[in-house]
Amino acid sequence: MAYPKILAMIMAGGRGERLFPLTFERSKPAVPFGGRYRIIDFVLSNFINSQIFSIYLLVQYKSQSLIEHVRENWGLSAVMSDHFVTVVPPQMRYGPDWFQGTANAVFQNLNLIRQHKPELVIVFGADHIYRMDIRKIIDFHLERNANATVAARPVPISEASSFGIIDADSECRIKGFVEKPKNPPSMPNDPTRAYCSMGNYIFNTDILINALIQAERNKEYDFGKQVIPNMLNAGKKLFAYDFEKNIIPGTRPYEELGYWRDVGTIKAFWDAHQDMLGEKPLFEIKNELWPIRPSRNELPAMKILGGEITNSIIAEGTVINKSKIINSVIRRGVVIEEDVEVRDSIIMDYVVLKKGCTLNKVIVDAYNVIEENVHIGYDVKKPYWRAHLDPSGITVIATEKQTARL
Repeated sequence: MAYPKILAMIMAGGRGERLFPLTFERSKPAVPFGGRYRIIDFVLSNFINSQIFSIYLLVQYKSQSLIEHVRENWGLSAVMSDHFVTVVPPQMRYGPDWFQGTANAVFQNLNLIRQHKPELVIVFGADHIYRMDIRKIIDFHLERNANATVAARPVPISEASSFGIIDADSECRIKGFVEKPKNPPSMPNDPTRAYCSMGNYIFNTDILINALIQAERNKEYDFGKQVIPNMLNAGKKLFAYDFEKNIIPGTRPYEELGYWRDVGTIKAFWDAHQDMLGEKPLFEIKNELWPIRPSRNELPAMKILGGEITNSIIAEGTVINKSKIINSVIRRGVVIEEDVEVRDSIIMDYVVLKKGCTLNKVIVDAYNVIEENVHIGYDVKKPYWRAHLDPSGITVIATEKQTARL
């Protein structure tokens, strides 16, 4: 099948308020994740692995960290003009307003769409941990001669009231689209589950442009709440693509089928890290056939001078000296001195854990120095003076030395 010309637009401007304090001076897509990644690396890797190379990142809040990360790690071909990952801040082309919503963000950049003349425009979010072969959704879209296709993830019907829900027939054609319904419609042929919109869309270009212009006239700025329902009301052919059928090469039998996580809260962020741990993790970060591309660095290999390490991920440049690390993720350049215990925790870049400190269910942001013999986290009677205690019971230590690079 001959593929049409494709332009991707990734919504990467989220404030990430529920992920505070990790988003105190960086946007949500720029938050470090796992041993060597940032959240943005997952969606970008999915596009590159799917051989889609014309990509605009629409950024907004606290974007400098993200801009630097993309510049350093996501430079594509300097020879081919249609191979690029380009960051696009609000251009204020239609007035002094920043992006008012997902649809308005694309509307404010219609000039880029018209400049590139794609046949399809793909609009994805930047805030999720998952693997997706986007070419399979494109095939689905083309085979059905759709005007638009919405990626859909099956969720239990009991949880469906928390999401934007798609009502589709047995051919996956969308009949309705409702935000957080009290009585959600079930999937065709499965009354126990419902189709949740993932906020990822494929549009025929002319259909998208007309829909955005009409939405702007009506002061409607969001795809899920307004643009997609308006397209349905206008009789357009919209289809739901079942994400569970998007099988990725190299996926292990023990991984969760259709793994997708919105890491928009501290608890969800912590849980997603735990999902990568263990002999048979729910999400196996190592997949040579569908790699998530990490940040580049020039640090040496980690050095272990002694201690006990169990079920943990440890990145380059880390030095561990006679300490205990259990069920934890340790990012690059961390120094862990003698007699430290780290349990069920996430330690970000260039942190120093001084002798004798204990951390239990703690997220320590970059560049912190945790003093000697300090005890932080779960079941500690005296809270650490710089600690932010999340309602989930996870303790977060905001970075002491805020830097745009991390």
